[in-house]
Amino acid sequence: YRNKPGRTGRLLAALTGAFLWEEERVREEEILRPAEEMKRVQLAFNKSAAKNSGFEDGDEGWELVMDKQDFRLWRRPIEGTHLYQYRVFGSYKDVTPRQFFNVQLDTEYRKKWDALVIKLEVVERDVLSGSEVIHWVTHFPYPMYSRDYVYVRKYHVDQENNIMVLVSRAVEHPEVPESPNYVRVRNYQSQMVIRPHTSFDENGFDYLLTYSDNPQTVFPRYCVNWMVSS
Repeated sequence: YRNKPGRTGRLLAALTGAFLWEEERVREEEILRPAEEMKRVQLAFNKSAAKNSGFEDGDEGWELVMDKQDFRLWRRPIEGTHLYQYRVFGSYKDVTPRQFFNVQLDTEYRKKWDALVIKLEVVERDVLSGSEVIHWVTHFPYPMYSRDYVYVRKYHVDQENNIMVLVSRAVEHPEVPESPNYVRVRNYQSQMVIRPHTSFDENGFDYLLTYSDNPQTVFPRYCVNWMVSS
C-alpha cells in the first residue's frame, strides 16, 4: 500500500481545508509501472510459460485461483495482513477497447447499470495532472453497513504504444469526511491496463487488472458477493 502524506501535510490540509494535489496526484511512474507489467504478462503467455503460475519464475508468490478461457485470476497474500492482492488477465472479442475503457471512466453511466451504487461523484479535479478524486458509496448486504471509498484516479491513452491505463488508489479529502452511515475503506488500489488486438475502435483486446482493498468485514469477499447477488 502507498504511504499516506506525512504529518505536516495532513496538518496543512486540515488547517487550510484543501486537498494536497502535490502529494496525492497520480504520478507518471504509477502509470508506467502497470503498462510495463502488462508487457511482461503478455510475453509470458506468448511463450506458453504461464500454465501454472501465470508468470515467469513464479512471479513473487502469485497463486492461480481460476483458469478459464479468456479469464485467469491469481492472488497473493499482502504481507502482515489477512488480505490478498488479486490479478486478472482476460480478453474480450466482441467489444472495442474504447467502449470498455469509457465504461470504467463514466461515473454517470455506472449509476445506471450498477444497482449497488448509492453515491458516485467527482469531488475535485487536478488540471495539471488530469487526476480526479472520486467518492463512491456502495451497498453491502444487511446486517453490514454500506462501504464508501474516496480515491484519486488518473487515466492515460498512449496512441503510440497502443495501450490504455487507469490507476486508482485511496486518499483522504477534506470535503468528504467519514459518515456514521458508512464504513470508510481506507486501503484500496487498482491498476487496469487495456491493450487492443488491433486498434482502440475495433473489437478485441486484452486487459490486466491488479486490485486490492480492505472492506473491513469478517466475511470473505466471495461471501459478500454471494450475499449481494442473492
